[in-house]
Amino acid sequence: MLKVDSVQLDFGGRKILQSVYIDCKAGEVIGLLGRNGCGKSSLLKIIFGTLTPNYKYVSIDDEFIAKGYLDNKIAYLPQHNYLPQNMVINQLAPMLVDPLAWDEFSSYPLYQEHQHKKPRDLSGGELRKLETLMILYSKANYILLDEPFTHVSPIQAEDIKAIIRKRSPYKGFIITDHQYQNILEISDKIILINNGATRLIENREELVTYGYLSGN
Repeated sequence: MLKVDSVQLDFGGRKILQSVYIDCKAGEVIGLLGRNGCGKSSLLKIIFGTLTPNYKYVSIDDEFIAKGYLDNKIAYLPQHNYLPQNMVINQLAPMLVDPLAWDEFSSYPLYQEHQHKKPRDLSGGELRKLETLMILYSKANYILLDEPFTHVSPIQAEDIKAIIRKRSPYKGFIITDHQYQNILEISDKIILINNGATRLIENREELVTYGYLSGN
């Protein structure tokens, strides 16, 4: 189990995160919701290990993890492009993709079409889709997705959800996106960040109560 506890993050004296708890097991999809600026992306970066907060406790199977990206323990899809621009894609993909899922991953037309190119040779949309696909098929046991449904078509969103469903029996996912309908559909559990704290959401009405959704 991945556990995230007691995260505290300040920016310029302003408390962003102050009372955080999330746990995620293999076979579980956690949806992380919250208003703009509430700290969702920051929390994912803290879990992954690329943002240092005032305090955090992140563990996998009760072992403290300082940098989630080490040894492919945790994979992270950021909002920005992450692949090195000057390496060929068929050299990059094996570094990230689970060998047990390689045949399935490499059969996707998107990979077949672009595998001999470098990321700099792809359009922004093509690169985003390929980077998402590589993270979804990551060898990591826990996968963090920051806005995977943003700027994609409804058909592409359905493809992403289908892969998550296929992979989630073996992986734990934490996903955040402003397309909350997709998050509600795919998630086993919903966590809302509200006033710096995480709250377990039991039903849609609580999202209204805490001001995330309008009651109209």
